[in-house]
Amino acid sequence: MKTVFIINPCAGKKKDVDAFINKIYLVKNDVEIYETTAVGDATRFVREYIKTNGVARFIACGGDGTLNEVVNGAAEMPYCEVGVIPMGTGNDFCRNFDKECNFFNIQAQIEGDSEKCDLIRYTITDKGTQKSGYCINMFNIGFDCNVADMTNFVKQKTFFGGSVAYFIAILVTLIRKKGENLKIELGGETSHDGKLLLTSIANGCYCGGGIKSNPLAKIKDGLININIIKNISRLRFITLLPSYMNGTVLKKKGVEKFIKSVKCNKVILTPNNKNMRICIDGEITDAEKTEFSIVHNGINFVVPKEKARKKVIV
Repeated sequence: MKTVFIINPCAGKKKDVDAFINKIYLVKNDVEIYETTAVGDATRFVREYIKTNGVARFIACGGDGTLNEVVNGAAEMPYCEVGVIPMGTGNDFCRNFDKECNFFNIQAQIEGDSEKCDLIRYTITDKGTQKSGYCINMFNIGFDCNVADMTNFVKQKTFFGGSVAYFIAILVTLIRKKGENLKIELGGETSHDGKLLLTSIANGCYCGGGIKSNPLAKIKDGLININIIKNISRLRFITLLPSYMNGTVLKKKGVEKFIKSVKCNKVILTPNNKNMRICIDGEITDAEKTEFSIVHNGINFVVPKEKARKKVIV
């Protein structure tokens, strides 16, 4: 099977693309390389490549957004495979795998095995039109999405980046405490209707560059994990924030009064204010009513365990 590296030259710290391409060719000449040129270009390229050349192993070289685009090009194609070299700022989907998986090992990306992983299919209704797609990691609505939005703003308007920008965004968002106002239906029944701090609809555990917001989520169990956090006070949220970030918040005594974390196979969100901001694998868009359903074994994901004889690191 041909291996195709899809490079987002704008991802993360914007590595020297030419040097990176040379490292790939040091491992194997018989590969193809494509550099994306715009948002959505990776999805277009993968679809056209499959139509013209047949199945392949597509390695997304970028962040979670680049991986999402490649996944949307290859989703539910039973013989295609997708991997990722995490060159972005968050790189959260990779965190769901064992530490023995070295995603920076180019040879292991080419020679490694693939495993079936779930996807979440979504359909957004916005201004009378519908748009469908796939998410491999997580959707965030409310506080987490507001933080992601603010993080992008901080990076663009200041010299801060990485975790510093994210921490500043948390502080600013906490002061504003916007949240969301939603009707949430699980399995055909209303589970919540009104204001909340946040909700996350997850296939994987992590968001925001390593925050273990959904510790119950598993990428192969055929279920969606949804967290619903009520519109709690700033003080209580500050108290819960450290355990929320490290994935232990559900173990705290009495936390069930404020946080609901359940598994299901279908979710419907309807914003009571007609519109909401939603973060899809790190990329933010506006949405009205949105439906989510699990696609069990929806993608063959490359798991680059270090069994390769020669290691070439990015």
